[in-house]
Amino acid sequence: MSAAVSLEGVAKRFDRGETIFRDFSITVRTGELVAVVGASGTGKTTLLHLVAGLEKPDAGTIRVAPGQDGPARLGVVFQQPRLLDWVPVRRNVELAIEAAGLDPAGAVPILEAVGLAEYADKFPSVLSGGQRQRVAVARAFAVRPDLMLLDEPFSALDEITGRRLRLLLQELWLRRPLSGLLVTHNPQEAALLADRVVVLSGRPASISQEYLIDLPRPRSPEDPALFDLHRRIVADLI
Repeated sequence: MSAAVSLEGVAKRFDRGETIFRDFSITVRTGELVAVVGASGTGKTTLLHLVAGLEKPDAGTIRVAPGQDGPARLGVVFQQPRLLDWVPVRRNVELAIEAAGLDPAGAVPILEAVGLAEYADKFPSVLSGGQRQRVAVARAFAVRPDLMLLDEPFSALDEITGRRLRLLLQELWLRRPLSGLLVTHNPQEAALLADRVVVLSGRPASISQEYLIDLPRPRSPEDPALFDLHRRIVADLI
């Protein structure tokens, strides 16, 4: 199977003297969602920023497979929604679509898909935290990405809201399967959503364990197999 993303021998050191990665390698295969789990400070977000091109490696190579019409189109969901509060919800999504060179009419169906059609003309400031993050998810899917990058997208939400959005993300992924990289400190989230879970540890970070999740979708958070996997990942992190 071809690779959607590959990092080979990557090194990253920050000016303050911290070495985050040294000779680090990982591959995300085409059509695969890989979840990277680790404690705070193990370089999860730095890894995502390297793949997105927001950070440059000090050594090694990073390859992102091109899209059909040129460089890969990225969909990114950050920890915070990063919405433009001075324009309505629909326009937040339309701007991303237009920047991707697509028809802005696509904003309406994706807002319907995340249950926010009735808020399309509202400003983000009147939305709850969960609703704002739904807009961020809608915006990422609306650009029809070749690669989805998810940076602890539900970590700032309460448990019930986070659960609902994980199930929503799973539903959207089933409608349009993608290649993706999810970084999270939540082992249960990783087990629910991913095809493969990679556990990071140490500084510089290294891959201490990998789990292939061969469970059919849609998955239920109550599945005993997911609970078992969650316990094993937690044990790796302790």
